[in-house]
Amino acid sequence: MSAIPDGLHGRPFRTSEATALGITRRMLEGPGFDLLHRGHGVWAVAGVPRDLRFMLRADLLVMPGDAAVSHLTGLQLHGIDLDSTTRHWSTNTVLRRRLDGIGLHRRQAPLRAQRIDGIPVLAPDRCRVNAAIMLSHLEIVRIADALVAAALTTPEHFAAYAWGRHLHGVRRSRTNAGRVRERVRSFRETDLRLVLTLAGLPEPEINADIFDAFGNHLGCGDLVLQRWRIVLEYDGWYHERSASQRRKDILRREALEADGWLVIVVVSGDLDRPANLIGRVWRALVSRSYEGPAPRFAPWALAELARDPKA
Repeated sequence: MSAIPDGLHGRPFRTSEATALGITRRMLEGPGFDLLHRGHGVWAVAGVPRDLRFMLRADLLVMPGDAAVSHLTGLQLHGIDLDSTTRHWSTNTVLRRRLDGIGLHRRQAPLRAQRIDGIPVLAPDRCRVNAAIMLSHLEIVRIADALVAAALTTPEHFAAYAWGRHLHGVRRSRTNAGRVRERVRSFRETDLRLVLTLAGLPEPEINADIFDAFGNHLGCGDLVLQRWRIVLEYDGWYHERSASQRRKDILRREALEADGWLVIVVVSGDLDRPANLIGRVWRALVSRSYEGPAPRFAPWALAELARDPKA
């Protein structure tokens, strides 16, 4: 077979582009090329790595002119770490088109797209609200916390956007408007905070700096109950990958305990047993003279938080 022209490497292309460079239909249907969109003549050189942006550029070749990436895919393009096997697009065009691996959403509200690496995508808040129809309440808060941490929204703007728009997903967004926080660094920190607050325990500060009586900085705690001098540290598996990071964690915990702080280490399995976790935090609070009401463990509330919406 003839050498593949350089102009076709590293990008999707149409049949007409390949033909203009001397590639015949028979060559396209051979082992050197892959058909990306059957029935629409979109191809790629075989064996070329294809990340999300590559596939979105392939989608662009068959999308309506006003189409923009949206929903979970838009959030991925904005940098939020999510898993989604379907690539979501939105359009105002009255056009029904079925494409493998793509969800094409017809929208009445005008679409105002921005561009990331040349790919049209809706703003983070619009993607989040649209995606809310397919997300649990927990996932909505996780994503909103991540958007705040990435400086792509604020808790105040989250609430204002949810209450000021009439779009698919605003009802579920409004339900969670009061749960979004700043300074959250991981989905697990969101999970832990919501479990504690649903049980009626005091809400901890997130990634708060801790100082001793002399003003010396002892570290930054994942979730901090300042009044009772309790720190909850989420110790995920990723800590084990770095010996130097692990040593820093140990030294920080020793410094906190030497200054009178009570450190509660939470691992991923603890979130699978929320009643035990709530009990541990409750007993720690009581040991520090907490006089608030006892926690209420409501399995139905936790189940509703994590339940996927009906299709």
